Amino acid sequence: MLLDIDIAKTLTSGKRSFELKLGFRSSSQRLVILGPSGSGKSLLLKSIAGLMRPDRGHIRLDGTTMFDTTAKINLAPQQRKMAYVFQDYALFPHLSVRQNIAFGLNHGLFNPRASQHNDKVDYWLDAFQLRPVADQLPEELSGGQRQRTALARALVAKPRALLLDEPFSALDSMLRSHMRRELDELQRRLQVPMLLITHDREDAEVFGDQVLHINEGRLDNLSGS
Repeated sequence: MLLDIDIAKTLTSGKRSFELKLGFRSSSQRLVILGPSGSGKSLLLKSIAGLMRPDRGHIRLDGTTMFDTTAKINLAPQQRKMAYVFQDYALFPHLSVRQNIAFGLNHGLFNPRASQHNDKVDYWLDAFQLRPVADQLPEELSGGQRQRTALARALVAKPRALLLDEPFSALDSMLRSHMRRELDELQRRLQVPMLLITHDREDAEVFGDQVLHINEGRLDNLSGS
C-alpha cells in the first residue's frame, strides 16, 4: 500500500477551532496512527475513506488520486473501495449476522433476505467462525463476535485497504488481547493493507510496522520497524 497524503482541514465550533494539517507518504502494509483523544486521528481516517472533505490537499493510494482540490477530484466513498470499521462496529440491529455480512455486497437500497445464501458470505462466516451464530442478531452476540461480523462485512467486498477506528477500545482487557491476536493473524494471512487508529501503545506494538504519531492535528514523528 502506497499512501500519499497532504491535507488540511479546519473545524470551528463557537470560538473554538481545530486545524488538521498532515502530510506524509507510507508504503507500509500495516500503518498505525497513534495519538490521544482529540488529536485528529478520526478526522484523518474519515478523510481517507471519503466521509469528510478536507479544505485542501490531496489523498492518493497506489497511484490513484482519491482527492485533490487542485485537480477538483473527490471520489465518493464507494469509488474509493475502502473498508471502514467503526469503533462501535455500526452493525444493523435488525439484520442477522449473515445479512450484515451480505450487506457489504449489496449496492442497492434493499436489505439482503434472511434466507439468501451467498458463497462469499459463507466463506467469511467460516473464516471468522461465525456460522453457528449466522442467524442471530447483533444484540445476541458477544463483543468479539460483533467485531468479527463487522470485519467480515468490511472484507467481503474485497476492499483495497482496511480502515480501523479504535477497534479494541470497546472490549475488556482479556478479549482485547485475544482479538489483537486474531486480527494480527488474519491480516498476515490475507495480506489486506491495514490502517489502524488508536490511543493504545499496545496496538501500535502489535500492528505498527510503521507508526504515525499525531498530536493536536500535527505530525510528531514517523517511525518504522
